[in-house]
Amino acid sequence: MDLHETTTGALRRAAGSRGRRLLLLVTVGTGILATAALLAGLPPAERTAATFAETVHAFVSVPLPFVGVLLAHDLRRAPGAPVLPTLAAATLIAVAAGLAGDALFVAALATSGSTASDPWAHVGGLAVAGVLVQVLAQLVGTGLGLLIARPGWACPATIVLPLGAYALLTPLGTARDRLTPYGALQGLLGAAPGGPRWAWWVTAALLWGVSLNAVGAVALRRRATRAGGPQRMRAIGSTADPGSSCST
Repeated sequence: MDLHETTTGALRRAAGSRGRRLLLLVTVGTGILATAALLAGLPPAERTAATFAETVHAFVSVPLPFVGVLLAHDLRRAPGAPVLPTLAAATLIAVAAGLAGDALFVAALATSGSTASDPWAHVGGLAVAGVLVQVLAQLVGTGLGLLIARPGWACPATIVLPLGAYALLTPLGTARDRLTPYGALQGLLGAAPGGPRWAWWVTAALLWGVSLNAVGAVALRRRATRAGGPQRMRAIGSTADPGSSCST
């Protein structure tokens, strides 16, 4: 990896070690576990596309941002490196995770023996929504990875900060749902009349996806300037800080 890294190079970093490959497998594995739990415990009358999609994508969105944290942390260790290839790679990984989640919930519903009146309602919109949910989750990860020095802090922050904001903003009602990633997930994947509420995702993405990464990119650039301008990157061993809780 050098100062002219491409998106392909960033994708290689995402799977550049055994730990990182395991993290990618765990991300998909959480979706499989969620699917199995739903098939085992959900009454047939409640087995709908919305129910399966919301649960599966909610589970997948928990470990996925850790991938973004680790990719962004590589940039913190290499002042002067371009940010956009890493963000593009992280987004592509999120799209792949979203499509995997879609495949899981569709396959589960198809084999569930559902007795709901309209189990496939809004399935197309829910599939698109699932991808958007994972993209937002991943961008939260890259943003916090740029802003927080240690992955051991940034990884849990991808869970604590969004859910904490959701809890704190509860008195604001629907405004909370427009301003937090979890609220956007519920608006997109919940069984809302008329299907997914796309505007909820847009506002949450601007606040948590675009803003976090923009501030992080500016901070990274200032750090590079203080260090004397862009420098040749030292080799990155495709691992996060030794000793961090999500080090891979």
